[in-house]
Amino acid sequence: MEWLKKLAAQIQGLWKKFTLTQRIILGAIVLVAIGGIVALLSVSSSPTMVAVIDVPIQDEAVRDQIITRINQEGVRAQVTAAGVIQVADEQTARRLRSILVREDLIPTGTDPWAIFDQERWTITDFERNVNFRRAQTQMVTDHIKALDEIDDADVTVVFPERTLFRSEQNPTTASVIITPRPGSDIITNRKKIEGIQKLLRFAIEGLTDTNIVITDQGGNVLNDFENMAAADRLTLIEREAKIIQTLEAKYRSQILAALQVTFSSDRVRDLNIKLDMDMSQKSIARETYSPIIKKAQTPGLAYDDSILLDSITISESTSDTTWTGTGFNPEGPAGVEGQTAPAFKDMSNLYGSMTQETRVHNEVVNSEKSQEERSPQIDRVTVSVNIDGQWKRKYDDKKNPVIALDGSIERDYVPVPAEQIRSAQLLVQNAIGYNAARGDSVTVQNIPFDRTVQFQAEDAAYFRQKQFQTTLLIFLIGVAVLLISFIVFRAISREMERRRRLAEDERARREQAIRESAIAQAEEEGVDVSISVEERARLDLQENVANMAKEHPEDVAQLIRTWLLEE
Repeated sequence: MEWLKKLAAQIQGLWKKFTLTQRIILGAIVLVAIGGIVALLSVSSSPTMVAVIDVPIQDEAVRDQIITRINQEGVRAQVTAAGVIQVADEQTARRLRSILVREDLIPTGTDPWAIFDQERWTITDFERNVNFRRAQTQMVTDHIKALDEIDDADVTVVFPERTLFRSEQNPTTASVIITPRPGSDIITNRKKIEGIQKLLRFAIEGLTDTNIVITDQGGNVLNDFENMAAADRLTLIEREAKIIQTLEAKYRSQILAALQVTFSSDRVRDLNIKLDMDMSQKSIARETYSPIIKKAQTPGLAYDDSILLDSITISESTSDTTWTGTGFNPEGPAGVEGQTAPAFKDMSNLYGSMTQETRVHNEVVNSEKSQEERSPQIDRVTVSVNIDGQWKRKYDDKKNPVIALDGSIERDYVPVPAEQIRSAQLLVQNAIGYNAARGDSVTVQNIPFDRTVQFQAEDAAYFRQKQFQTTLLIFLIGVAVLLISFIVFRAISREMERRRRLAEDERARREQAIRESAIAQAEEEGVDVSISVEERARLDLQENVANMAKEHPEDVAQLIRTWLLEE
């Protein structure tokens, strides 16, 4: 701490010795130094961007497509003024390069080697070539490892020595061992394996698909696509079967919805449909001949007055030949046997005549040629549906269900009328596009469903309801009897209480009258009568009540009414 104090004292002493100009110069130097430090920190803290593709992309449409694909991966990218797409770090750039190569988003004319550019300073050509090949191999390995679904990758590339003649040149080969991450489907996903194979082909010069082997950690070859024809065929069959099942489910839901609205869902429970489809693609060439319309039908005419011709003569030639004289057959030069057939030799040197007529007609017909590509189509549709009739309960004259001997409710079955069956059949035929020429079949039957369990449940519910109603009626009767008994008992109790109270009031009145008579008689005779405290209080209370009744008769009347209502 003391050396700090000494340093501060020395700085203070020097500051006092400085002139005003020296102080201004020193302050400016300090400010410039602080500004330089701040600028250095701001530059060093700014993020360093890495180019996804080193070459500029001038085509805006291609550039926008690449940026859109990068944004789908949740990565923020920026485009420089020169057209170079940049991301935050090298690892993200490697992953995006692999995706762009796999999905053929690398622009046309872009040098694939620009993806793997790395500067290496070497001394000799041999060391330069070795380092270059090592850099290539490491770069490809890093790119494959950057894929989200690969946990680890081991790449080995064999670069043969260049020879003078191409016929003697050995091919470049590569082998890749990948370790997929848990839950990844890269081993069974052909498109992803082809992406890795394409990445290798772009990265290494002279490498072809036949010289690339990609295996998993168990040694199973993943890019043997030629031997996967059987698996691809099974996959195609599964897809075709899925398409057929989807169409069957669509038809089934539509037809069931239409029938269940009409007959209710309980009477139409299921529908069986079978589609036979030809999933192959065919190319059909047709040549159609049709009549030539010489005169079209008059518009608005009730009948067809058009004139049709099978053909039109565009040229005609006639040739007549008449010959009379000796039928001479030359046999060639002298000394050479002729080539005349024996049948004509017998006719030589004979006299006769011949007439020959030849006619040539050139006709034109109306023909039309068409080329048709037939996609997968439905060969045959088979539909079968069963519609249940209606079950109705039997009722007696009192509108009660008829009970059979086994304790169940009797019912009558009403079948579906034949007209409704035909209408339902037409409805199904129109729903599937019925075509008798291709052998479609629609069957609508009326077979009663087995409703034994349903009827047992309904009968049990009916009997439970009847039993509940009977129990409820008995309970209500009991409650009514109990309530009436309580009312009668209450009335009798009140009457007995009223009579008892009246008898007590009458007895108290007589006692009071006797007491007042005795007091009055004693006063008349001048006898000093002693009254108890309770008696005196009672007499005062009676006197107060009497005075209150005289002064406030309405309040007293209201009080008496309240007592009567309570009683």
